[in-house]
Formats: sequence, C-alpha cells, structure tokens
Amino acid sequence: MQKKQNLEFEKALLPDLVLVNGKIITMDPNDSIAEAVAIKDGKIVAVGSNKLIKKMVGRYTQIIDLEGMTATPGLIDAHCHFAIGGIGLLYILDLSYPQVRKIEDIVLKVKAKVETLNPGEWVYGRGWDEGKLEELRYIYASDLDPVSEKNPVWLMHTMGHYGTANTYALKMANITKNTPDPPGGTIDRYPDGTPTGVLKESAMNLVMKFIPEITDEQTQKGIIELVRGFNSEGMTAAKDPGIDFKTWNAYQNVLAQGKLNVRIFALWIGGRTVEDAERVIKHIEPFSKPYVSTGDDRLISGGVKLYLDGSGGARTGWLYEEWNKNYTEIDKGNYGYPVIEPETFCKMVKMYHDVGLHLGIHAIGDRAIDWVLNCYALSLKEKPQYGLRHSIIHCNIPTDKALEMMAEMQRNYDAAYPEAEAVHMWWIGDTYAGNFGPERCLRMKPYNTFLKKGIKWAATSDFFVVPFPARYGIWAQIARETLLGIYGKNPFGKEESIDVHNALRAYTIWSAHQLFLEDKIGSLEVGKYADIAIWDKDLYSIPVDEIKELKCQMTLLEGKVVYKSEETKLRISSEK
Repeated sequence: MQKKQNLEFEKALLPDLVLVNGKIITMDPNDSIAEAVAIKDGKIVAVGSNKLIKKMVGRYTQIIDLEGMTATPGLIDAHCHFAIGGIGLLYILDLSYPQVRKIEDIVLKVKAKVETLNPGEWVYGRGWDEGKLEELRYIYASDLDPVSEKNPVWLMHTMGHYGTANTYALKMANITKNTPDPPGGTIDRYPDGTPTGVLKESAMNLVMKFIPEITDEQTQKGIIELVRGFNSEGMTAAKDPGIDFKTWNAYQNVLAQGKLNVRIFALWIGGRTVEDAERVIKHIEPFSKPYVSTGDDRLISGGVKLYLDGSGGARTGWLYEEWNKNYTEIDKGNYGYPVIEPETFCKMVKMYHDVGLHLGIHAIGDRAIDWVLNCYALSLKEKPQYGLRHSIIHCNIPTDKALEMMAEMQRNYDAAYPEAEAVHMWWIGDTYAGNFGPERCLRMKPYNTFLKKGIKWAATSDFFVVPFPARYGIWAQIARETLLGIYGKNPFGKEESIDVHNALRAYTIWSAHQLFLEDKIGSLEVGKYADIAIWDKDLYSIPVDEIKELKCQMTLLEGKVVYKSEETKLRISSEK
C-alpha cells in the first residue's frame, strides 16, 4: 500500500516530460540560453542545465533527447487571416507565384477550372500579383473572357484589396461605363470609361456578393488544415483579424473536436459606420472585454478590427504625396483615400475605446497612420485607459511624428503597437517598391528605428496575402530583400535591418503581448504553457539566408506533441 502511495506521490510531483541536451532559447528578459526544460500538466516547471533537469526525472517522466537541437517558444503570428486562409488552401483556385508567372498561366488555370463546372457556376481564384507577372500589369476581363464565356469569374489579388472580374461577372453585377465608383472604392476603367474588370476596395463587393457563401463545414475543414500547417512550422498561436459570428462558431466547433492546436485570438469586424459600431458593441461587448477565453486559452474573443485605408498594391493607401508607379514614375493625382469618412472613423474609434475594447486598425499610408494615431491619442486623452494595446496593422511607412506618438503612447498607455509584416517586403516587395517609389521605400517597416525609440512591435504574416511560415518573417526583418529584385535586391535599404534576436522576439514574447497572453506564452519560463518548437538548426548562429530554410522537427502545445516531421530523429523515451 505504501509503495503504491509513493508511486502516486512521485507521479503527482515529478515532470511528465523533459527536453534535455539542447540549446533552449528561452526569450526571457535576458534572452537566456538553457540546456533543458521540464514540463508538468502542460506547463513549464523548470528551465536550466541538464544536470538540474535530469535530477527531476522519475519513472513516469518521458524524455526527449534534443541531441543538440535548438528549441524556441512556439512562434506567434499577430496578424493572420486564419480561417479564410485555411479555406483558401482547400477551396480557392491558387494563382500564386511560382505556379503563375505570366497572364497566360492564369488564363490556362481558369480554362481548366471552367471545364470542370456547369454553365453559370463560379470560378473563384486568389493569389495573383502583377509584380510577379512577366507582363507587370493587372489581369483584365478581356484576358479571361475567351475561356469563360459561360461562367462568372472573380480572381482576387494576393493583397485582398482588389481583383478582376470577367465580363460575365460584370454583367451579373450590372457594372457598366455609367456605374459610379462606390464610396471607398474604385472601378478601374479604360480611357473611354469602359470597366477593365479590375475592382478595388469596396467596389469588389459589387461582384463578390454574388459568389456563393462558404459552408460551415468548409470553414471548419479550412481551419483544421491551417492548424496542421502552422504546427508543421513551429507555430502555436495567431491573431485572426475581422471575423464574424459564423467564423467564431466554426472555431468553437473545431475546438470542441479537440483539433484547435493553435491558440486563436480573434478580432471582430468593426464595420464602417457609427451604426455598425453600435451594433457590434451590443453584440460582442458582453464577452469581449477584451478577453473572454475558452478557459484553456485556445480561443479568445479579443477586440475589434477597423480599416482606414486600402493597399499598397492597388495604390489605395492614404498618402501625403502621390503614389509612384514603376518605381520612379508618378501616379498623378493619386494620393489614395480613406475607406471610411475620417471624422466618422474617429467617432468609431472612440466608441470602441470608451467601452474598453482592444482595437486593431489597418493603416498602410503615412497619412492613414498619422490619422489612426491622432484618433488613439484623442480617445486616450478623453478617457485614459491603460493596457488596451490598440495597434496599427501593417504600419508601412510611419512619419517621424508617428514614431514619436507610438513611443509615447506605449510608455504612457500600453497602446499604439505596430503589427507589421516584414514578409511584405519579400513576397510582394517588387510590387510595393514599384508603387511606393525610391524615397518612401527607405521608410518601409522601420524596425531598427523602432528599436532605437523603444517601440515594440508584433511580427505578422498577413496570410493569405503572403506565405505564413514565421521563418520567412524572421529572415525578412534582417534581409529586407524582394523576391524577384525587379528594382534591385534591396530597394528598402538595409538601414532598418535588425538582428536575429530581436526578429525572433517579435515572433514570440512581443506578439504574445498583442494577444494578451505574455504571462502565459511567448517565452520558455516557469509557469507558462509548454508551447515549444524544435528546429533542425540554431537560428542564432547560422547564416542569415539559412533562416529562411529552417525546418521544424517537432512542435509541442501544452507539452503535447502536435507535430513531428517524418524525417526527424527525435524520439520520446517511452516510444522505445
């Protein structure tokens, strides 16, 4: 009897799992490096030397011998269109590079898809980018019409702020040369006023409202598919901006199935009018203030997302000076525009702020960024609230004034955090460089200046605008290179490059802060969840370009293995 009690006592006290003989990058405040980690009931109970951790091993403790491999906290993406991106992996025609290199490739893909459909059924594709096409131009309806006379076609640009419809779809939406541009949107036209098929910002809705809705089952399958993808890249948490109740319910269903192995911090769609804001607050305030969790921190209702301007690809971001095109040319008269009337926008910001809701606001252009920060500052002055962590999503080319405001608001209110994706400079960087031009490019994603001014930021992918693996983003914060080098390898310069330590910090503890989980994830410290990624190489010592090629060997969520690569030699001792 005593022996049995001793065994149960030992099982209750000693670790369930230990990782030993590794390089443990803890991401604690000192960026400490350890050799081993002990885990109990899904949380870290010790971090230190092999000698220390091995003393804790009991007969019920499982052991993973890292054999010198590197472990980091599970990586976190603070801006990823997770649910819709997962749907895209399974159900949307992939038009991304390198599958597509020229317009003919797109036409052939559309033709092949049409051949599988009945007349009248939709072709829905996404991922094209004129900056990667040989022709360096948009796709037009005239390109698509010869292969799609009997089917409506909508091809979304990779950035999600514009796309192309064929003539069938334009007729369905009753878009003619006499159709006015809708508020906050643009119908691209030939000189005679005839629509080209390219629709930007709110104009997209004229066509997209006719596309059949994705089913609940498809949404759930998409989420599960992307969960697998994230885990295979050592990623264990994401912030999904701009969801609705249908998507929230899909997440809940996946969680109930035990398949939500990525922590999701969701932002609700905030709307575009004061009436929208009133309606959103009424519906979500009771369980989003700001953070109603499922109890195990797998699914969190975290706040609201708003848009102020458009995109860098469509040249609809709101700027102080005219957009460029082809890098050195001027897109005369085009300063972009706000997609919400600015005064209305500021009222909405204050409404959400006043009820204590965290805000993430999309702002691409320098003028848009300034306006967002001015609205934050006004709201904070009239109702000081510390810790809402309002963010500037993308935050591409902040002005000097914006940088000072971010630094001040972070110090005084724990607010105004950039959630900025370095991967934009790589994957869509050739398009960006051509549109922002040589002077603005050097202000793009100023990470080094952030550091100098004490500004923290959260790293993001913006999937499925760009690929989601965080290793690309870690590398891109350092390399600042474009994919194809159309305007040179480094049109964004190297002055704003940072080191790998800070690049990783932005994908771990700083992103955890923007999910309101920095006390639970983002570093490997005692008391935190054992969300851990194990890598084939030490990203602190390998050449910069090899960071982009890192391979995850194993991913743990709360101490449970949720991914193990087929080729890894890592084993759990109980498997022997």
